[in-house]
Amino acid sequence: MNVEGKFTPQTWPDSPEKQTLEGKNKFLGFWLFLGGETVLFATLFATYLALKEKGSSITTEELFSMPLVFAMTMLLLSSSLTSVYAIYHMKNYNFKLMQAWFLLTVFLGFGFLCLEIYEFYHYVHGEHFTYSSSAFSSAYYTLVGTHGAHVTFGLLWFIALLVRNAKRGLNLYNAPKYYVASLYWHFIDVVWVFIFTVVYLMGMVG
Repeated sequence: MNVEGKFTPQTWPDSPEKQTLEGKNKFLGFWLFLGGETVLFATLFATYLALKEKGSSITTEELFSMPLVFAMTMLLLSSSLTSVYAIYHMKNYNFKLMQAWFLLTVFLGFGFLCLEIYEFYHYVHGEHFTYSSSAFSSAYYTLVGTHGAHVTFGLLWFIALLVRNAKRGLNLYNAPKYYVASLYWHFIDVVWVFIFTVVYLMGMVG
């Protein structure tokens, strides 16, 4: 059966994302891409730690709002869980439920992004903590902003998949695309866990 063929839950393979050469290549290419992304964020974390509170008139304890950051964290971690459910239904050849769980993932990710934009707005207009205020502010906005840009890209990726395949259904051609997008989203969540720990939790304890 070709990649665009019709399947049933009984004939659908256990690992549809790896059934074709193209799918395997996407999987391999993603891990190579992820290696570069890991180096990027490691560099940004190192820069942030080196410049933490350098030249800033406000301390991290005074700046950060943990209830807001906690809400952002819960939204993003929940979106990672919903993407797991989406892949579960993809592997069980349930296209409608897969799409529904991915759509919920998008809503949760969008909620996270809105709170992050609000956080930046508050820092800039309420605390006068701008990108050019100090070396610390530049390092902070670069690290957290780069993560936010990755979240935005991930959301656009999910939306493109949902819209493009809405009438096509699930097949061996698009299954690897959903799977790789989900892996990318998990990577974004893992990076946020490090940001939450290194930037916010460590910032609150000084």
